[in-house]
Amino acid sequence: MSAPAVMGRTLAVALTGMHGHLVEVEADIGQTLPGFVLLGLPDQSLQESRDRIKAAARNSGLPLTRRHLTVNLVPAALHKRGPGFDLGIVMAAYAADRQVHGVHGPVFLAELGLDGRLRHAPGILPSVMAAVESGYPDVVVAEESADEASLVPGARVRGFRSLHEVIRAFGGDPEPPLASAVAAPEPEPASGGEDRTTSASLSGGHEPDLSEVSGQFEARFALEVAAAGGHHVLLEGSPGAGKTMLAERLPGILPPLDDQTALEATAVRSLTGRPQDAARLIRRAPFQAPHHSASMAALVGGGSGIARPGAASLAHGGVLFLDEAPEFDRRVLDALRQPLESGAITLHRASGAVRYPSRFQLVLAANPCPCGWGGGRGSKCRCTSLQRRRYTAKLSGPLLDRVDIQVTVPAVDAAALTSGAGGEDSATVLGRILPAVERQVARLRPFGLSRNAHIPAAVLREGPLAIEPRARAGADAALDRAELTARGHARVMRLAWTMADLRDADRPEAEDVDAALYLRRRSQGEGVA
Repeated sequence: MSAPAVMGRTLAVALTGMHGHLVEVEADIGQTLPGFVLLGLPDQSLQESRDRIKAAARNSGLPLTRRHLTVNLVPAALHKRGPGFDLGIVMAAYAADRQVHGVHGPVFLAELGLDGRLRHAPGILPSVMAAVESGYPDVVVAEESADEASLVPGARVRGFRSLHEVIRAFGGDPEPPLASAVAAPEPEPASGGEDRTTSASLSGGHEPDLSEVSGQFEARFALEVAAAGGHHVLLEGSPGAGKTMLAERLPGILPPLDDQTALEATAVRSLTGRPQDAARLIRRAPFQAPHHSASMAALVGGGSGIARPGAASLAHGGVLFLDEAPEFDRRVLDALRQPLESGAITLHRASGAVRYPSRFQLVLAANPCPCGWGGGRGSKCRCTSLQRRRYTAKLSGPLLDRVDIQVTVPAVDAAALTSGAGGEDSATVLGRILPAVERQVARLRPFGLSRNAHIPAAVLREGPLAIEPRARAGADAALDRAELTARGHARVMRLAWTMADLRDADRPEAEDVDAALYLRRRSQGEGVA
């Protein structure tokens, strides 16, 4: 009499964007003709796992059953993508064949090489987060993914180099594997050719510092206010004035990311599929600077199937710098209006919708006209008024209305450039910013917020955060004269709170509102040497 049939079951995770769904992998061995059937809406890369798994099992010393193997991924209505199901499928097949035991409990997250080696699968961090949230903290991953998986609080991670090791760990008795299956892992390829991601990477490991900026004291102050309150910035000036230098030094004066933001930023980076990008929590503010030829998908996310995160999501918790902003496609720029308001991007596709966190500080750099020389001392500009209007119109009014600080960066004169005396360094400026941020966190905690830039307009109009009519009289008058929109008025109020925090005041005064109005309106004065 033959032994009763056994259903092998393991657990894996299916990702839809950053949201993970727990998937039960069922394996059944039948008495019909040999075959390997994979059910449960797998995509093409997952369909290919059948041949990968067969070769990996054979080269690991324990071939799969020669009978008919049916694998079902539950829930069947959920689309499954990617090679991260490989390990869960092969372990379920072994369990159905009574070769291993104790596999229904851990969550298996790894890709298999043909030689049986375990490889890193994209999205390990959000997958482990989903497993822990679902009540399954035990996860089995490739050795190179163990550091990333261990970032999730409460996760109990086991990392293995090969399928042979996993089989033995779960009670199997495989034959000795091929030598290549237990060889040392290949070195990770050097990265290159992608956008800048941290300010430290901009100069070959050199940390950009504000002390390297000559002059530009007004723009430096604008950056300090932006860093203290989380405000967006527009820097307008002629070529060579220092707009890019200033923007690249903003991450150096931003406070470290809090635990939640750091985990979200690292999880977005995990989706790129490179283990070195998410081996530890990102604590320093990210910096993304896409080229002005970037497409909609590159900036806000997209692609076929489930949309991938773009530069706006990779900059979560940090800075998104758009140099030569008017040269970007206007539709691409206007796509940023949603994340500027909500701090997230929702992308809809026929196969489903995904939501990525995108709470960044936007820094726009622009020339005053197409040739770049308009408005400066001894201007060499030959642009017509029509050319200027067309150029500036590329930055739409609704987008600029969401940019809190708009300042002109004048050309630096010879005295400032050759004096050798720079301004304060980033550490000194950060020393003033951190106490201001702490004041915001304490004041805004009852509202579930942490930065002034995120305070809802309704809270600014009434309640404990409303600024007294006497103090906000200048902003009210500007609103009545149609110099400010209602949104612009609210942003001036947020800036005024940041001014008060920087000077350690309990509430904004008229001087704070006036300074906020000055930073809100693009100044046209002469440069400060």
